[in-house]
Amino acid sequence: MKNKKNNHNHQIEHVDGQHSDHDHSDHNHSHAGHDHSHGPHGHHHFDPSGNKKGLMIALIITVGIMFLEFFGGLVTNSLALLSDSGHMLNDASSLALSLVAVWFATKPASPNKTYGFHRFEILAALLNGVTLFVVAGFIIVEAYGRFFEPPTVASGSMMLIACIGLLANVASAWSLMRKGDVKNNINLRSAYLHVLGDALGSVGAIVAGLVMMIFGWYIADPIISVLVALLILRGAWGIIKHTVHVLMEGTPITVNPSEVKAVLENIEGVINVHDLHIWTITSGLDSLSCHLLIKDLEDDQRILQQAIQLIAERFKIQHTTIQIETSVISHEVMKV
Repeated sequence: MKNKKNNHNHQIEHVDGQHSDHDHSDHNHSHAGHDHSHGPHGHHHFDPSGNKKGLMIALIITVGIMFLEFFGGLVTNSLALLSDSGHMLNDASSLALSLVAVWFATKPASPNKTYGFHRFEILAALLNGVTLFVVAGFIIVEAYGRFFEPPTVASGSMMLIACIGLLANVASAWSLMRKGDVKNNINLRSAYLHVLGDALGSVGAIVAGLVMMIFGWYIADPIISVLVALLILRGAWGIIKHTVHVLMEGTPITVNPSEVKAVLENIEGVINVHDLHIWTITSGLDSLSCHLLIKDLEDDQRILQQAIQLIAERFKIQHTTIQIETSVISHEVMKV
């Protein structure tokens, strides 16, 4: 028991067999009796093949329609089409960046990057969100000038090209949903929002074309463009907010820290839980670390195993670092 009391017992579970060294404090933790395993839920979000296929299909479709709408916008003099083609150029870059992020995520961890390159997906999603803001800004600025002198637009040709673009966008979105994980992978979701933004742009161009064809109101072109830009901004803000939260190591929105603390403190023999940290490494991979102060004569391994199982079953977190402490353990108070 002396050896157990003078050392910190940890349970560390990690992805691809790589050891993690996430450090939350100024003091060093000694390690004893490591047990490496994966929980029963697995890490299905990290199979990149489906994400890669979905992104590749969407990229090919997007590039093709981008050229169609660009030249179509020049011929028809439609801002809605030109703005949508500009959005598609941005989307093509974003999809390519997302593909690179998926490739980086498959690279193995190294001694100086113990979590590997999974965070690159979060960075790619953040960049995609920022570029959506930029594209929407350009659309609004261009539309402003057209409010005062709306140019004549070949509405029939514009609607035909927009319909083709809409079908292509639906196909791109379908490939991302079918092949990839747009719900849990924020990188793929940001790419998916880009494609949905394209679809909105195509719908806007079709509506504007109908209004101009029936009523001759050419001001409908910049009005619809601004409405589409505002919808794009709304989606972009959600992506930026989420990615910044992850990069700031905020608690996952699906986990309540107070509930985690209560569950762990309800284990027989546990006095209190402190230095509790819950954060996200990348989409689908949450991590937790904490210190458990237990009664001196309790079985620390029993408590450790029970804590690991409870966290995995109740909160779906398999990557845990739990430090067992007794009354003889003393360390400085955390500064965060």
